Amino acid sequence: MFGSEEGKEALLSFLNAVLKLPSGRELTGVELLDREIDPRYLLDRGARLDVLARTKEGTLINIEVQVTNQYNIDKRTMYYWAGLYHGQLTSGQKFADLRKTVTINILAFDWFRGDGRYHRAFHVRDDESGELLCDDLEIHFLELEKIKTIKRRPKDALEAWMMYLSNLEGEEMEAIAMENPGIRKALTIEKAFWQSKKERRLYELREKAMRDEISALAGARAEGEAKGKVTMAQEAICKYLDARFGEASRDLQERVRQIDRLEALDKIINRIYTAGSLEEAGSVIDIAVK
Repeated sequence: MFGSEEGKEALLSFLNAVLKLPSGRELTGVELLDREIDPRYLLDRGARLDVLARTKEGTLINIEVQVTNQYNIDKRTMYYWAGLYHGQLTSGQKFADLRKTVTINILAFDWFRGDGRYHRAFHVRDDESGELLCDDLEIHFLELEKIKTIKRRPKDALEAWMMYLSNLEGEEMEAIAMENPGIRKALTIEKAFWQSKKERRLYELREKAMRDEISALAGARAEGEAKGKVTMAQEAICKYLDARFGEASRDLQERVRQIDRLEALDKIINRIYTAGSLEEAGSVIDIAVK
């Protein structure tokens, strides 16, 4: 919805609610950009963003949605932010041409444990004085689980949007929509979306899930799941190969199941989804086991 031309009114409403720009400086228009990041800007690892837009002033804004905890949202955020920021310059351009880059993460889980705030914003500041080094980096985290604990009407537009995004329904949601034109537009688009684009969205989710499953496995290891690490890694890689290449990958899957070194499996996990063909996948495995 945020990434479609018909949803720009809703997108602008959401962005203004999150960014809380001074009166008179609210966003009035954005340009939706190609969501594919050129791999050469990300150390040869391609990435597909959920929503990417540029304001009239040139600020880049990336919105990412995470439904389940992949255990690496902090590093993933910095990785995507860095790729967008660095990728602005082409040969001959000056550093002065770099524009502010903003990432907004919508999380359907608690990431900052022990902190009841549902909205966290980060910049680059001096440790002692708090002085801002540069305004070009701005990262927001919106945690939907925390907004669900609020049992009152939203106090501002951001709370209203978070209640919408956390699947609030019924008369309460209708009342919120009546007061917020952006959310009202979102509800209209959402209804039409599910009627006409459901199959396409399911395809996109399946495509993204293949990458996220491997990422989730890495997180499980980080939490200290000692039992079955090798087996889990083998199965995750094989499941990805099967989803990506089907029956043709059976021999390669059998090779993976013969690898019993977790270090080698880790290397494969970190690189396998960059392979564009079965032959490239085989090369990734060959390099990892050397």
